[in-house]
Amino acid sequence: MELKIEKKLGAKVPSDLIGLFFEDINYGADGGLHAEMIENRSFEFLKSHGNWDKDYWVEYDGLYGWSAYPSTCNVQLSAVMGSPVSEENPHYLRVQAQEAGAGFTNKAYDGICLHKGMQYIVSFYARMAHYTGNLTVSVEKDGKAFVSRQVDCIHVEKDRWRKWNRYEVVLTAEQDVRHADFVIKLTEAGVVEFDFISMMPADAVHGVFRKDLADMLKNIHPAFMRFPGGCIIEGNTLANRYRFKDTLKPAIHRKHNWSRWAVHNANKDNNYTSPFAYYNQTLGVGYYEYFLLCEYIGAKPLPVLNVGLACQYQSHELVDVDSPEFQQYIQDALDLIEFANGDVSTKWGAVRAQMGHPEPFHMEMMGIGNEQWETDQVNFFERYQLFEKAIHDVYPTMKLIGSAGPELNSERYKKAWDFYHAQKKPDFAYAVDEHYYIRPEWMTENTDFYDHYSRDVKVFFGEYAAHPYQGHGSNTSRDNTLGGAVAEAAFLTGIERNCDVVVLASYAPLFAREGYAQWAPNMIWFDDAVCYATPSYYVQQMFAQNQGTVMLDLNGQEKELAKQQMFVSVSLHEPTNTLIVKAANNSDQPQTLCLQLSDELRTCEGTMQVLTGSEKAAYNSIEQPQNVCLSEQTTTAGQTEFTLAANSVSVIRMPLSV
Repeated sequence: MELKIEKKLGAKVPSDLIGLFFEDINYGADGGLHAEMIENRSFEFLKSHGNWDKDYWVEYDGLYGWSAYPSTCNVQLSAVMGSPVSEENPHYLRVQAQEAGAGFTNKAYDGICLHKGMQYIVSFYARMAHYTGNLTVSVEKDGKAFVSRQVDCIHVEKDRWRKWNRYEVVLTAEQDVRHADFVIKLTEAGVVEFDFISMMPADAVHGVFRKDLADMLKNIHPAFMRFPGGCIIEGNTLANRYRFKDTLKPAIHRKHNWSRWAVHNANKDNNYTSPFAYYNQTLGVGYYEYFLLCEYIGAKPLPVLNVGLACQYQSHELVDVDSPEFQQYIQDALDLIEFANGDVSTKWGAVRAQMGHPEPFHMEMMGIGNEQWETDQVNFFERYQLFEKAIHDVYPTMKLIGSAGPELNSERYKKAWDFYHAQKKPDFAYAVDEHYYIRPEWMTENTDFYDHYSRDVKVFFGEYAAHPYQGHGSNTSRDNTLGGAVAEAAFLTGIERNCDVVVLASYAPLFAREGYAQWAPNMIWFDDAVCYATPSYYVQQMFAQNQGTVMLDLNGQEKELAKQQMFVSVSLHEPTNTLIVKAANNSDQPQTLCLQLSDELRTCEGTMQVLTGSEKAAYNSIEQPQNVCLSEQTTTAGQTEFTLAANSVSVIRMPLSV
């Protein structure tokens, strides 16, 4: 098949086109990106119940994840209150040991994983209530201690206040071990109290982020990152919502919260208690840390805030726009901008400086609400207008993101677009966020979806993924098929050709921990030891790393190629004078693409990057992380004929001769 390419310049490519979306789903934060290895480190865990009938309740279970060690020892563990380290998280562990060597251990998700040669920082608060001995911190399995350190305790004279003290030790792994026990033992009988017990790998980025996961994000080269959600910011109840100011306190004082995803798929059959009822949020990763992560991976921050609405899927709860409480939601938005961008002389700029970052984060965009829509009961449009006026009165250049609801081609979707198109105020919305998780066939059949969109209001393609061929619901990496990734690439060629209206795009969800997933497909899967890329990850990486600065007009040829299951876009990277051809072959057979270049487009030696696998249903896994993978080859000067593998995505980069 032939593709004629002329130097007929089309739309300028937005520099922010391909980015990331992060939400704490599938244990993506605690148990994932947050490098903390201890589960329930502050003894504040909640067990969550309830579902679609909008009835939710939680029960306190402060000892979740903790147990006596060894199980035969004579020791009592209690989660108590009285003299807390943190008023925000008032519970702590009281250990009453009747014998030397008694102690306790932590579940640590799937157990502790040590990598040979790595160091791990263990820290905790302890109070020697009735105790004169020391402590031993170790990692053990099957009766063997793989690493162990004694902690010399601070004691005071009898009849004096025994205050809390912070202890820290560094453990160096001498060999690999998985599914091991984190253990603290008392060297003699007595009573000791503990709080905020932490174990972090020493290589954690900023002391917060699991390095392999953070580097996976960095290696995409994303233009932006939207955070922290997603439904998380709304909460199943407003009390459960994500409050950004709570995350600006020291980690130990960040008020513990239950996760909206803890009740996902809770139903009558499981007594409204899902398998993930103990999914909690420690807020160890807060807004400040997300800003730091954006800097680390080279992405612009795009935070999202609540607009006084709990999750519309899960709740009817809201704050009335005429109430003083609603004004606080607006003030939070203004304060977030000041926190991100304000001078150190401002109130919230000073808070940022005190946290360790006096320089501003240069935030340019923010989301007003998550996945909101207008109903007879919910006046989202009025809320957006009130937020927009308040923000633009103070920060007129801030780019605000609206919402078109949770799906395409519905009445609420059409109503949303009518609302934004009716506004006459310049920059009322920089872009409108569209979400859709849809079958691969729809994506390949609708690559021209944005061809006829009005250009007066831009689109943020904010959450999307091709649903798996075998049907949604397995919640494993099997759902991340090669066929789904090829369909996503095909649709992205249409996004690129329409980048004068679609200015931002981000796949979702981002992370999933093996065995802890509430949703699939996802871009990156991981366990306690390793992580791996899905075919969808490679598609995002290929598009993010191979952006031209201007599209070349194909004069409708893409529509004819699409009939043969070949989907293409062509751009020019002007600073390097490089022609970039992206092609998704959705056929089960190899196809040959012949480029007919105009005389002014003479090519030099270049590269061809290819993503493919054995079949459409192929996927990556812990056991076979490279089952679907990228390969690269060199193209010759003047080469115009390219064989594209079956079920593949290809990026051809050809520098042009002067």
